[in-house]
Amino acid sequence: MNPAKLSTIPFVRARFDVRSFHPTVCTMVSLARATRIFTRIDELEQQMDQESELNDFPEKKLVTMRDVARAAGVSVSTVSRVLDERLPTSRSASADKIRQVARELGYRRDYVASSLRRGDTGTLGVLVPRLTDAVTAMLFEEIARAAARRGYFAIVATCGDSKEQEKNAVESLLDRRVDGLIMSTCRLDDPLPQALRERDVPHVLALRTDGFSPSSVGDDELGGYLATRHLIDLGHRDIGLIGGPDFASNALNRRKGFERAMQEAGLRIEAEWCCHSDFNIASGEQQGMKILSQPHRPSALFAVNDELAIGVLAAAHQQGLVIGEDLSLVGYNDIPLVSRLPVALTSVRTPLEHIASNAVDMLLNPEVNNNMRITTPSLIPRKSTSSPRQ
Repeated sequence: MNPAKLSTIPFVRARFDVRSFHPTVCTMVSLARATRIFTRIDELEQQMDQESELNDFPEKKLVTMRDVARAAGVSVSTVSRVLDERLPTSRSASADKIRQVARELGYRRDYVASSLRRGDTGTLGVLVPRLTDAVTAMLFEEIARAAARRGYFAIVATCGDSKEQEKNAVESLLDRRVDGLIMSTCRLDDPLPQALRERDVPHVLALRTDGFSPSSVGDDELGGYLATRHLIDLGHRDIGLIGGPDFASNALNRRKGFERAMQEAGLRIEAEWCCHSDFNIASGEQQGMKILSQPHRPSALFAVNDELAIGVLAAAHQQGLVIGEDLSLVGYNDIPLVSRLPVALTSVRTPLEHIASNAVDMLLNPEVNNNMRITTPSLIPRKSTSSPRQ
């Protein structure tokens, strides 16, 4: 900082003249007050130095599509088409050159300007109960990938199992002008999807459905049937069910599949071996203990998701039962963990990447929407299931 410039400020000028102060003048100012004054002066000097540095290095000019077009020798509209992430990627030599020039110039798309021109923001809001649940976390990752392939950015909000938090999260996402919603939080008694339909808010339900809003789901009844049929084919006749919550369509449909397989095989469904539950590990352990501690227990259990099945593993261990020998167990969703358990878990897999991709397609292309897209599951047999002991 130039002292001549700084000395034009009277209060600061005194800072430079401090060594020539007359002793009588110095005694007029207490030491504490002088310290505060000079500390403040130092702060002002640092602030002015920073401002001077900013003036010495002006902000770098923003690179525009026009700059890219000029450097590449093409029209601005051509650059716009090539760099639009929502369109299929062109592999022509001209397109490759445009992308290379854009990289060299440091071009970055101005999303605010684009949204003003198009009337959208290029963002999709995703609502899930929680990200500590492996399935919903994996679903969001797949939605984010599917959205990115189409030039959109996905943002996520969580709401637990609270209707009020769900409503607040939706309004928060809409306040941020997302172009649409993908929700895996639907409850059969939930008025929110109907409210969104009445407001013409673009939305798609994923994993669960209310039977009315556009939905991308797995064939959960078929999945429940495959899990139970697998146990029956192994020779099991005493089969129990940990069925998940009543408010979730996917849990109810998996129960329907269980019931259909049992009825086809002419097997009795024992009420004391079948129960409702939450979707978490603690609930699986709690309900598993109730069933497995009975004097006459089933030889096999179907849990309608993998976290419930992991809870059953804990209950079986407490009861001294060996999974795959004393008790056969099937889960659902085939999350990555279950194949790496000490006894790898048999599970039903529904490709989440398909559910996510379908949900994004339905949201962005409502004119070709058939209101429901169903992904086919498959059974993945592992060591946790075997023939019952004789």
